[in-house]
Amino acid sequence: MALLFYRRPDYVAKLPGPMSLAQCQVYVDRTQKHRRAIPPELSFDNVIQNKALPPCALQDFMDYLVYVSHDAENLQFWLWLQDYTKRFLAAPKSEQNLSPPWLEMEPVQPYGNISDQPPRTADKSRVEVAEYETKFDRPETSSSPVNSPQFDKQSFLSGIASSNKTVADSVDDANAQMGLKWQSFTIQPFRSEINRVISHYLAPNSPRELNLSHRTRAAVLHALQHTTHPSALSAVKSMVDANLRGQSHPNFIRWSICNGNKPRVLFVRNSGIGHVVAGFILGILLVLSGKSRWWRFFVAPLFLIGFSIGVAAYKGLCVIFHATHSRGLRPWEQFGDNASLTSFDRMADDEATLSTDEVYNLPQRSKRAISLDTFGTSNSFGHELWVDKYRNTPLLRKIFSRQIWVQDQTIRLLQDRIVIQSHIWSILITIPLTALFVALPEFHVI
Repeated sequence: MALLFYRRPDYVAKLPGPMSLAQCQVYVDRTQKHRRAIPPELSFDNVIQNKALPPCALQDFMDYLVYVSHDAENLQFWLWLQDYTKRFLAAPKSEQNLSPPWLEMEPVQPYGNISDQPPRTADKSRVEVAEYETKFDRPETSSSPVNSPQFDKQSFLSGIASSNKTVADSVDDANAQMGLKWQSFTIQPFRSEINRVISHYLAPNSPRELNLSHRTRAAVLHALQHTTHPSALSAVKSMVDANLRGQSHPNFIRWSICNGNKPRVLFVRNSGIGHVVAGFILGILLVLSGKSRWWRFFVAPLFLIGFSIGVAAYKGLCVIFHATHSRGLRPWEQFGDNASLTSFDRMADDEATLSTDEVYNLPQRSKRAISLDTFGTSNSFGHELWVDKYRNTPLLRKIFSRQIWVQDQTIRLLQDRIVIQSHIWSILITIPLTALFVALPEFHVI
């Protein structure tokens, strides 16, 4: 990547509707486009294998998907499928023979006259707390993919309690909604695990429901009725993989390069604009005052500083943070791990309903750690303690929030490139503007 011409990955907007093969091809093409903008050290594989350091570690990627893009179920399912495939292929041949590969390519016809849109009515409530300082980097033409309903604790608990049924019931309901009446082969290996995956990711209204069309969902459930071989999930795998590589990962790298939240970056950007405006005012006053032309060179420092920090802030960087290679803490990082727990996690009666299949000891585990688990609650976060705490944080404290050192060297180098570019742009703009003010005749008005 040339130093003077480096550009961050462009923001990739989500395509409307459920995931499809056509979308997969679009995302694959976009992946090729972003190769030059994303160094090999920050590739999707390196991030997934946790070879990159914060703010690009696997946990940071999951945080981004949970709190910013709101589609963490894709990565959670992808991580499980990678591990499941390895364990299935390592199983004894006698067990593998009970679950032959799925070779039927023609998807099953959905039952009834149902549209291709998925009936996604699961609890996907999100909040806009992170909107104010995490989505400033997106193009203004892109709209928010989620709404921000006011979180209600009782509705949250009742929603989870209503879905707290057995895995077998969830699987039967999913198959019934798809018009599939066959019973799965229970003697096949990993059948109970596959049923849990269906109840968590594939069934309509499941806690971590994947955004699949009705036709794709029916085809996958039909395949899983016959076999537990990983090939039965190949259609979902290709879609999720393309979505992660072509949309989520480039946006995550673009977001990780930014070292400040929106209030901080807007503050720095306005400071840059203020320096530029001050430079123009000073230059005009000196021209009108009839002072010596040499005095007009004092506009150059104001232009130089203003354009430098302004251009960097336009790309999401705070030059003050960059001076020490630091970044501001994310909202969910500012209040410690305990703030990631639910605001009612110490209530015994409610805690028992937080998981559909198993009970997590939430007071000892943060939501950030739980988000990497395969099975658990939905990825909504409106009930976490940090949400209310951050919402009530004064604007001044948001601007001057705590900071932490950027550990990943590649991110630091990319930030260096952007800051150097901003300095160069500042010089290129400052020189002609200063020359213009110096060349103007004296008016002797003041």
